[in-house]
Amino acid sequence: MAKNPIYLTVAQFARLHEVNKRTLHYYDQIGIFSPSKKGENGYRYYDSSQSIGFEYIRMLKDLNMSMEELGAFISSPDMETFIQIAEEKEKGIDDEMKRLKHTKKILRQKKEQLLFCRELKDQEIRIQEFGEEKLLIVPFDFNSDNVSDIFAKAKENWDMEQIRMGVGSYISLDKVLNNDFEVYDGIFSPAFKYSAHSRQVVKPGGSYLCGYKKGAWDKIPEIYRNMVDYARENNISLTGYAYELGLNELAAFRSEDYVTQIAIKIKD
Repeated sequence: MAKNPIYLTVAQFARLHEVNKRTLHYYDQIGIFSPSKKGENGYRYYDSSQSIGFEYIRMLKDLNMSMEELGAFISSPDMETFIQIAEEKEKGIDDEMKRLKHTKKILRQKKEQLLFCRELKDQEIRIQEFGEEKLLIVPFDFNSDNVSDIFAKAKENWDMEQIRMGVGSYISLDKVLNNDFEVYDGIFSPAFKYSAHSRQVVKPGGSYLCGYKKGAWDKIPEIYRNMVDYARENNISLTGYAYELGLNELAAFRSEDYVTQIAIKIKD
């Protein structure tokens, strides 16, 4: 035997579903979701059985379904339309999960970098193992007088999602050994997506001589000289390019607090 329906005022229905009454009034006004009964006192009431339907509407709204799409579906609901909506939203969720996973990876990496930067006193030289990595590179002749142009150049070639992966610079080993830091060779970013405006290269995995230096750009040649001395004293042969990457730009407001990582491949 069917139970008698339980009717709820707008305020009661709003409290039950933890929404603002204005949201219910708006949904009613545009015809998406309306109270099922109007009482003799002129008040409008929701049937408690409408709760499940309301939550489905909220679910679709949370999936970024527009009011127009909601209205069209609610005015003539059918299984095929809902299946199509479900498939589209499933793909959207998968894409969003992929984006969030990528963002989480960046956040973890940045956190680890900042923890290291917090402990760095002045400079450090060490040998580290790195896996193979794909980089996007843009040849770009710049010198110490126009370092600020790096970001502008990056924006010309990459979107902000790619730039958030980090933007560094590279310089040939010959220039490093000759103590010539006037003109760099280009900029790079860890490859996140395809770019028609830059070339993708593979930074080989293996052992790298890494130097870390705290301070403004004019302090960088010092760590390079120390790295070259370290390599000679330990009979280490270097090859390729030197890759510079700032580790704490997001959290360093003074140039003297900047920490730069320099990585040069050790010849196998």
